[in-house]
Amino acid sequence: MQKSLHPGPPPQASEGKQAFGVYVHWPFCLSKCPYCDFNSHVRHAPVDEDRFARAFAREIETTAARAPGREVSSIFLGGGTPSLMRPQTVGAILDAIGKHWRVAPGVEVTLEANPTSVEATRFAGYRAAGVNRVSLGVQALDDASLKALGRLHTAREALDAVAIARGAFDRYSFDLIYARPDQTPRMWTDELKLAISEAAEHLSLYQLTIEEGTPFFGLHAAGKLQTPDEATARTLYDVTQEVCGQHGLPAYEISNHARSGAECRHNLVYWRGDEYAGIGPGAHGRLDIDGARHAISTEKRPEAWLMRVEADGHGVVTDDRLNSEERADEFLLMGLRLAEGIDPRRYADLSGRPLDPNRIAILRDEGAIVVDDSGRLRVTQAGFPVLDAVVADLAA
Repeated sequence: MQKSLHPGPPPQASEGKQAFGVYVHWPFCLSKCPYCDFNSHVRHAPVDEDRFARAFAREIETTAARAPGREVSSIFLGGGTPSLMRPQTVGAILDAIGKHWRVAPGVEVTLEANPTSVEATRFAGYRAAGVNRVSLGVQALDDASLKALGRLHTAREALDAVAIARGAFDRYSFDLIYARPDQTPRMWTDELKLAISEAAEHLSLYQLTIEEGTPFFGLHAAGKLQTPDEATARTLYDVTQEVCGQHGLPAYEISNHARSGAECRHNLVYWRGDEYAGIGPGAHGRLDIDGARHAISTEKRPEAWLMRVEADGHGVVTDDRLNSEERADEFLLMGLRLAEGIDPRRYADLSGRPLDPNRIAILRDEGAIVVDDSGRLRVTQAGFPVLDAVVADLAA
């Protein structure tokens, strides 16, 4: 990897040239958060990073052989907790990507990190390895909420880590969870204003969802965890849009806010329906192979993935060719999450049929969508809270 590249502005949807991303999943965490249903695992014995780094490089080589000739525009190291990796492990993974694919000048390289003081001390090492953007899992800015969410850092430690990130990286972002138990619109407004004062260009703001199979699911079902009712949750969403908009960080995606030009380029790959490779345990990818879009996923269990890669060169467990209808529906589902919306002509090209003009007219009359002068179809702020219903109606 070239160490001195700085990411430029994100490509515009209208440019036509497709982006290509590489997602790398590091599946290990120090502890499992009670709300989390991601593929993350706690190991009490030290992880053999050298062995995993060799396996990542092997799977990258195999994947690049199936999808050759691509130019990588973004790399995202997610998890789990990638900031538990040594910087040299990150460097080895990035070098493997650079060995098997062309890497674009100005490539965006993001690493997810926990905002603890121990992990923040590695930021300079990650920067030297080739990372040029960090995404911090802050989740809340008060200690009681952090404890309830199972986080291992304090609010002060989180803000200190943000300050270290500010010094180490030109670009950084952090996540917050809202609609937490007992959270009021006033509390969220104050917390959000503090977050914006610390966030240079990008915030990811997620409503707390109760996912089946998590400790929070059991507590919620037993009546021991009370989340805001639907009306309060909607008010909290509206507060999010209003406060962020007032401070120059409008939503460019339903849960992501950025100053103009500071959008996460890697996530735009997903939402715009471009290609990406998924590397590591439980990673997902979308690759165009022999004229067809393939939906690919790998073995979730880290040690089982490791043995598969060492034996076969990859950990792939599903590899499905998407038919035209599946691909079009996925494009609709992902693209309508974006404030820029979709070009209905691309939907028609993928599916072989246009969107129903009568359904578009009804949704437009209801204020859920707009169609601009160029023909792009976008979900309105009023439509975003019922996005699933809008997508289902258009896809029917």
